[in-house]
Formats: sequence, structure tokens, C-alpha cells
Amino acid sequence: MPLGGVRAMRVSRTLPQRELPTVGAWCFLDRFGPEPTDMRVLPHPHTGLQTVTWPVAGEIRHRDSLGSDVVVRPSQLNLMTAGPGIAHSEFSLGDRPVLHGLQLWVALPDSGNGIAPGFEQHAALPRVSGEGWSATVVLGDLDGTASPATVFTPILGAQLELDAGAEATVPLRKEFEHALLVIDGEFEAAGTRVRPGPLLHLGTGRGELRLSSATGGRVFLLGGAPFEEDLVMWWNFIGRSHEDIVEVREAWESHDARFGSVEGHGGERIPAPPIPPLRLTPRRRG
Repeated sequence: MPLGGVRAMRVSRTLPQRELPTVGAWCFLDRFGPEPTDMRVLPHPHTGLQTVTWPVAGEIRHRDSLGSDVVVRPSQLNLMTAGPGIAHSEFSLGDRPVLHGLQLWVALPDSGNGIAPGFEQHAALPRVSGEGWSATVVLGDLDGTASPATVFTPILGAQLELDAGAEATVPLRKEFEHALLVIDGEFEAAGTRVRPGPLLHLGTGRGELRLSSATGGRVFLLGGAPFEEDLVMWWNFIGRSHEDIVEVREAWESHDARFGSVEGHGGERIPAPPIPPLRLTPRRRG
């Protein structure tokens, strides 16, 4: 699907799905690239979530209504907490650079009420390794190694790497739900062959993940305690009811102070689309 206007880059959206709205608190996953393209996303709003930007190739400039103005590079994490409302923009650096990476959302409990908007960048994240595998811990913890990034639910996000011909057993928390997305390479994961593209849902009750790769490569591992709250997701907002979404859409369109403003765009921003002529309902598993 296109992202970002007339010169839109294309992204592959693997979460949410009709039968799988969340993996733990993870509720949204876009993969972009690798391709030479431009990311040009003008200021737009978010509520009730955290955005996770994880570039694999290329550099992205992030500006937000808190005054943040940073460039995120491969193996660095941008984490923005929307709480009740925030706005930001994202622009790639250079003319049609090779971009490759992931954009993810994490649902906040209770629609983010009581959670202040925030932004943090982590240029150096902890590493953990075992026989045949190594990993960067992006959110939460893996095998006792914890990311410094702020989270509000029990969660895991990690990039795993295997060398060509490697076999590995990665420890998991049985109470977590897990899923896996291949970034590059070809793998056999839990007895299933996986390539870049589809999300492999692993479910709950697994104490370990067996991985092997003839080619070597990288995967992104998602996990977390099953998220029990109903989510109403529409455009860039997460709420708990149709009325929640109507309220925040109207707030964005009326330039409500809850979203602030993003400097450097001359007042340009992305308008909210009209809400469809039906009642928005929570996403639930089929």
C-alpha cells in the first residue's frame, strides 16, 4: 500500500490482519524496502500508541510536536509515545536513498490516558547471543537482557541474526504470544519455511524457538503478554470506542492544542480522512 502522498513509497502491512489484530501489545507492522525511494510524510497525529521506527538501511529525520528533531540510522531506535495526542513528521535524507526498515505500533493500555507524550532515541541497544544466534534487544527483554526503551506492557521486540548454515534455539517466555518477520534471508522457523514478506504467527506456550538458515539473514521477533483490551483502530488513532475516534479526529481537524505543532513545515500537515458511514468496532480475533 502507498504511504506519503503523490511520490508515495510502498509498504507491506502485515499487522493487523483480519484474524490477527495484535501480537501482545504490537498492533501494527509495516515493512518498507529495500528500494531507492523517498519517505515524505508530513505532520500527522497519533493517539493511544507508541511508534517504533527501526531502519535497516537509510536515514530518516524525525520531527515532532515536543520539539524533537533527530536523524535515526540503522540499528538505532526511535520510540515515540503518543499518550492522548502527539504529531510528527518523517522524511528520508538524500535523493531517493535506498530505504529498508520497519515501522511498528505498540498499543498503550487504557488508550494512553495518564501517559504523557514522549520521545526517546536509543543509538546503542544491548546485544545478547547464544549458540548459533545473536540479537539486538529493541524493546523489552530477551534471555535476561533488557532494552532501556520505555514500555507500558510486558513486551519483546528483537532483531535476530543467523550466519549461513547456522542452527539456533532461542529462549522464549511461554506466557508470551510471539510472531516472526523475516527481514532478509531464508529461514526455517518452528518447522516452517519463511522468507521476507509474510508474518509467521507462533502463538503462546512456546519456551523456545528453533531457527535455521542456509543463507543466513535477519528476522524481527515480536512478543508480549496477550493484550486483553479491545482496540478500535482507525487512521493514526487507537481508542476503545467509535466515540473515541470521532473525538480525536475532530480535535486534529480543529488544530486542538493536545497535538501541538511540528516546526519546519510551514503549517503543512496531513488532514484526517472522513470517517466512513458506519460504526467503528473493535478488532477481534476470528
